[in-house]
Amino acid sequence: MRELVVVEVVGTEPEAELLCSRLRSAGIECLPKLTNRGAGAGDGLSTAGAHEILVNPEDEQSARELLHGPG
Repeated sequence: MRELVVVEVVGTEPEAELLCSRLRSAGIECLPKLTNRGAGAGDGLSTAGAHEILVNPEDEQSARELLHGPG
């Protein structure tokens, strides 16, 4: 199985879905995943709390530039 990389951590599931939608529209595969990292982290039993945005390693730079701008 391929190891995915985290390009962003957001506070809610809707934020995660919004960012993944942006990435997917640019042709970048994306997986939002509930995490126990960061502020607002949930207990792992619900969709509330921090979500990681995961992408394939070869898409990491492009994803970061799309989400944060170059540099």
